[in-house]
Amino acid sequence: MKKYIPLALRILITIILIQTLRFKFTAHPDSLYIFEKVGLEPVGRITIGILELLAGILLLVPKTVWVGATLTLGIIGGAILMHLTQIGIEVKNDGGVLFITAVITFILSTITLFFYRKDIPFIKKN
Repeated sequence: MKKYIPLALRILITIILIQTLRFKFTAHPDSLYIFEKVGLEPVGRITIGILELLAGILLLVPKTVWVGATLTLGIIGGAILMHLTQIGIEVKNDGGVLFITAVITFILSTITLFFYRKDIPFIKKN
């Protein structure tokens, strides 16, 4: 059972990352609003979408889980920072769902990176 928890976390993070891509890649009005507000529309929206897709793929490949988790931390850390400084916790009356999802994803990615820390090549192994 214990060995399935890291896999479940990886799949959950990937689902969260992938499900947001339809909004970014189809230029959904909510996505446009967010990226215009932070001055990253359209290049930032597409670039972040591609990076999220890449992170999701990397999380599913056993040898690159640590890379995917690290990339996710960077992307989602940026999203959290943008929420706290420019966008706000609540976006277009969503009740804070986007922000809460970002925080949950950040926490899950941190836990995943902890589980796979032994795979990071430049970390000294004890």
